[in-house]
Amino acid sequence: MDLDSLRFANFSDLDAAITDWEQMVTKLKTLQDDAKDDLKAKSDKANWAGENATVTRAFVDKTAGEFADAHTQAETITKILTDTRGELVGYRTELNDAIHRGVQKNLTVQETGEGSFTVTMNIHPDRAAKGTTLPEHTQQDVDRFRDEIQNILKKATESDTSAAKVLTLIVDQAKYGFSDASYSDRDSAAKAVAEAEKMAEILKKDPHDVTLTELNTLNTTLAAYKNDPLFAERFATQVKPKEVLEFYAGIADPYQGYGTDRARIEQAKRLQKNLGITLGTATLSDSDKMHAWEEKMVKLGPDRLGIDDANDPTGFGVMSNLMRFGDYDDQFLNDYGDKLIAYDKERNVKDMSPWINNWNQGDLNFYGKNDRGRDPMTGFMEALGHNPDASTQFFAQPDGAGATVDKESEVNDHLKYLTKDRIWLPDATFGGDSKVIAGHDSLGHALEAATTGYAYDADPMAGKDPMVPGSRDHRTAATAGVMEQVAFLYGSEDGPKMLHEQSQLADSLGKMGAAYIDDIDYGLSGIGDEAKDDGTFPAKYQGRANFGNAGAINFLSVLGQDETSHGVVTSAQHLYTLSALDAYPATSEANIGNAHDALTTGAEARGILDHSRVQQAETTYKDDAEQANKSLGRSGDWVKLGAGVVVGGGIAAIPLPGSTAAALVVAPMAADTVGDMVNTFIGHEVDKSIDGSEQDATEKSQMTSQKFYGAGVAQLGDAYTDYVEANPRMEKVGDDQDWAQDVKSSYLGTGSLQNDYRGRAPYKD
Repeated sequence: MDLDSLRFANFSDLDAAITDWEQMVTKLKTLQDDAKDDLKAKSDKANWAGENATVTRAFVDKTAGEFADAHTQAETITKILTDTRGELVGYRTELNDAIHRGVQKNLTVQETGEGSFTVTMNIHPDRAAKGTTLPEHTQQDVDRFRDEIQNILKKATESDTSAAKVLTLIVDQAKYGFSDASYSDRDSAAKAVAEAEKMAEILKKDPHDVTLTELNTLNTTLAAYKNDPLFAERFATQVKPKEVLEFYAGIADPYQGYGTDRARIEQAKRLQKNLGITLGTATLSDSDKMHAWEEKMVKLGPDRLGIDDANDPTGFGVMSNLMRFGDYDDQFLNDYGDKLIAYDKERNVKDMSPWINNWNQGDLNFYGKNDRGRDPMTGFMEALGHNPDASTQFFAQPDGAGATVDKESEVNDHLKYLTKDRIWLPDATFGGDSKVIAGHDSLGHALEAATTGYAYDADPMAGKDPMVPGSRDHRTAATAGVMEQVAFLYGSEDGPKMLHEQSQLADSLGKMGAAYIDDIDYGLSGIGDEAKDDGTFPAKYQGRANFGNAGAINFLSVLGQDETSHGVVTSAQHLYTLSALDAYPATSEANIGNAHDALTTGAEARGILDHSRVQQAETTYKDDAEQANKSLGRSGDWVKLGAGVVVGGGIAAIPLPGSTAAALVVAPMAADTVGDMVNTFIGHEVDKSIDGSEQDATEKSQMTSQKFYGAGVAQLGDAYTDYVEANPRMEKVGDDQDWAQDVKSSYLGTGSLQNDYRGRAPYKD
């Protein structure tokens, strides 16, 4: 900044701009509140139909979000302008005070142009009036005065230029609309940018020359700023995509002579996560520089990096391990995935994997003993698992699909390739389980995100969006479109074989089935595909999944074959039925009818699941009654899942054994609040009727199945009894209408027979 520009600065225009921005913030806050509490609230409650259910609702949601971002951006700009104005006024005062002190020593400054100045005597002794005594000064005084002025101008210049830089970066974050980047002042925004530039310099170095101290500094800074949009974008765009990949490959390669250096290995592990999250945040920027960076990164995917580290990996081989962590831009992930799939398809040859082979020792993943990170498809699936919108888009139902997916031509090409055609191989580390295919587990994570709208390891009970009525069901017509395809594929004739060969997907398939248990029940209701029961099973979201009657039966029959998926879906079904009984107290004929249908349809679903489980146990352990007994005993333990269930906003969060956030099952409930029926299950002790399921090895498996079915009937009977006790008038109604027989027939008759004649047969080796 020039001397005179600061010395004689007039901030009236800046003051006026700040006033305008302050008024804008107030107005935008009002619009934000109106958009949220009026526009979006009415949209959420509206009974949209047709295109309005998807297009209009999505537009309203996006518009409401834009108002929030507009307010955030205006508030940030106001704070930065106000802070910068305060700093510049302060520096102007410092400058004038310094000039005044200089005059007292007969010194002054003069601007010489282009940001420079000179220190001179205020009055030369030769030109002083006769008798005038001039203040004396030394050369040291001159130097100090010069340095003080220079320091003030330097600080003012930094304040001015950094403000301009961060304001430009904030505006560039969103090419259309507004950025949600929020900063309290210029200093914090400027510091983020400065730190990004410093860390980028480390990435430009040869990774073998980077010290442990530098790695620690890099990790610590990335961890602190990984979610900061200005830091992330500035950091990424200061380093070329190829340099990022080469740096991580060099640091992570265990064969560089420090394979036993635990401190460096730990830093490399931290770098994978911190760098991955930071790059993900950077891709959310809409700036031209970031778009160019993303395009280059995608283009690098198939190419070898031309380095000595990690067996000279491809761009896919490195980037897929970084993107396991973080929230990445949806379009970037889809562009990246399209190119990866195309490349992979051309090389999908048995015993000739381009990724997992004896000569590829490029272990670039530090998380999971069964996943060395050599297969980039695994890392990419993990990325989709953390980015629900991108995953839903990647597996979107093709245009022109019918009301119900009933042929492979209606299945997304990516989904069909990854579930049916691709050759997946185990990639276990030394000491890992060579029978486990980590890629299948990650594929399950991606499909969970695509169908539920949640990151697969998200905790629905934590974060900024609490469990309040109507806020937590993330299903849409688009997620339902993916779910319909999944149900078709795994409910097909190949379904039992697919589930058996992809056993790592069982928990994910169970979670997906649980997330759509209301739509599955709706598919079971009615007569075939006619007379569906909208009264008992109303849509919880627009564009609900349509599995068709046969599709629902087939999918349930396959899920029932596996111990894990059987337990997850059975628990969700039981909770949903109980919540329906809570939602339909016997206060009207309509409610009584709905309660009856909820019980019988739930019993039918249970019958399909349990019959499938019994058939599979008998088939798998046909020569070992003891193992069949134990298998069914474990399946009976699903009731333990009731402990720890949390319900809110019409959603149940069911913790699986060994519960972590990733082990939560999110399932819909018929009622937004918890009633007495659900409370009887939550935290309930394990049903004693299950305890005897592990019988003597000499007892026939048929006896085991009898006891297993007996437990199922008993649980349904308990639900009916609890409903009658909660609604006294129901005892006579139930007797007159023979509800007990209806429920039992639905479970043992309809459910089992549906599975026998219309479901899928058990898998046979």
